[in-house]
Amino acid sequence: MIDYSKVLNKTVSDMKPSGIRKFFDIASTMEDVISLGVGEPDFQTPWQIRKAGIESLEKGRTKYTSNKGEIKLLREISKYMKRKYSLDYCPDNEILVTVGGSEAIDACVRAMVSAGDEVIIPQPSYVCYEPITMLAGGVPVIINTKAENDFKVTPEELKNAITERTKLLILPYPCNPTGAIMEKEDIKALYEVLKDTNIMVLSDEIYSELTFGGKPHASPAAVDGMWERTVTINGFSKAFSMTGWRLGFACGPKEIMSQLLKIHQYAIMCAPTTSQYAAIEALRNCDEDVEHMHKEYNMRRRIMVSGFNKIGLTCREPKGAFYAFPSIKSTGMTSEEFCEKLLYSKKVAVVPGTAFGDSGEGFIRASYCYSVEHITEAIRRIEEFLNEIKA
Repeated sequence: MIDYSKVLNKTVSDMKPSGIRKFFDIASTMEDVISLGVGEPDFQTPWQIRKAGIESLEKGRTKYTSNKGEIKLLREISKYMKRKYSLDYCPDNEILVTVGGSEAIDACVRAMVSAGDEVIIPQPSYVCYEPITMLAGGVPVIINTKAENDFKVTPEELKNAITERTKLLILPYPCNPTGAIMEKEDIKALYEVLKDTNIMVLSDEIYSELTFGGKPHASPAAVDGMWERTVTINGFSKAFSMTGWRLGFACGPKEIMSQLLKIHQYAIMCAPTTSQYAAIEALRNCDEDVEHMHKEYNMRRRIMVSGFNKIGLTCREPKGAFYAFPSIKSTGMTSEEFCEKLLYSKKVAVVPGTAFGDSGEGFIRASYCYSVEHITEAIRRIEEFLNEIKA
């Protein structure tokens, strides 16, 4: 008999499964569950994008593209980044098309992080950064962001986290799960801490199209002095409702991107051809669709945040992404306990804040990429749950 404990990579064996999927998997076995747990748009991919994918198949475009991506898509990404965020990236050597934003994050970390290098990760944040760092042999250094700072990284927190072994800072804004954003002045303040170092920045901007409150998204690479030290990660899943198409991209200095390309060549080869042709259409002709979805999310955001505050769960205004992050500290329960009891007693699935780091304790994440009917019914059931535990 094989002793698998001696076969498996210990780093992988010691990893915990995603806390997001845990509650989704339980909910999927139950009837009449309202799930606010998974961050997937409920909109269909816009028809013209689907049509472009279908037409690419009909025309027999089923071969490999260039490793770095179909040149027409690379050019459209370059135009998009300039048009939206005032960023200049050369399609020949500063952009890489990847299998979702997740592959781009993984390749970026592996390209820069060696064994023992430290990676600064603000939390609460998306679940992949810490395990990807560990798989690369790096050491995660956690900044526990605070509600009173709107879950932003402060210059003081960054300064205190830096050591001589720091290689990379991850900036996950707009943030999943908190809905926090970093404005231009916030990024400038971080640059003052970074400017005399060789520390690179991985800016995960998958939610960049989903900011609320009037100010456009501020990309770190657009701040003076930051372009040369920043790899910008983005993709099509959230803004264009293309989660299943699995397409993302990374942009950065050619010296860094050439190394990401090598990892991509050996691990992936190229992103799906059909998805790339669909994405060309998305970037060329779908601004109105993105704006329509943005307006819908904003309406749902207001309903959800107002609802949580009305029933007694303090909820700061999320200014980006499509999540609310209300506090459940008033209940006296842990985040895990609250979510389990709510799911089994009222059939509402939300995610414990601790799925996104220890500093998420006392909070839950609820996604508002669901219908108004689902959101209002979920709030009603949660209020009922709160009244019952008080009795």
